Amino acid sequence: MLVVVGTDKHPFDRLVDWLRSWQPTVTDRVVLTVQHGHTGAAEVPGAVAFLGHDKLQTAISTADLVICHGGPATILEARRLGRVPIVVPRDPSHGEHVDDHQLRFARRLGAAGLVVVCETRAAFVAELTAGLVEPSRFVVRADPDSAREREAAVARVGEIVEDLVVAANGRRGWWRPWSRSPRSGARG
Repeated sequence: MLVVVGTDKHPFDRLVDWLRSWQPTVTDRVVLTVQHGHTGAAEVPGAVAFLGHDKLQTAISTADLVICHGGPATILEARRLGRVPIVVPRDPSHGEHVDDHQLRFARRLGAAGLVVVCETRAAFVAELTAGLVEPSRFVVRADPDSAREREAAVARVGEIVEDLVVAANGRRGWWRPWSRSPRSGARG
């Protein structure tokens, strides 16, 4: 099982605490790798501060379950490598990020059936339990060689994130200026 909290400077103690309390109940059935970034996790089995890109891709593609923060890049990597991630979005009300973009992004993908979102400890434990019983529920067809689909997915994620930013503060422009806009067909 792989847990990825990302590389943001804000600690993600809530997710690591959930793991810390759950892991002893499955020590004989689960081998953890926990990429914990700037979050303290020394006593969690399999804890490593950071994984390089290649090691992270290997860990994702070989894990039975992938649990991650709500970062778009991590979620896309997991899906590209054949995993439906269990997403625990960082919540700014807990000091885990500067705004609520991960919450909004994860909820939107969850509503579309692309990820499983867990915002409470109870939901998290329930999904981990379901994943141990039926790991195939968290697998999708991997297609690492489809560049066109990957580019379209990245463009779509950019649009979704931009729409969320616009909804939050009315500003546009961080995505389309350097990317070809699928909506307009022109550089924006």
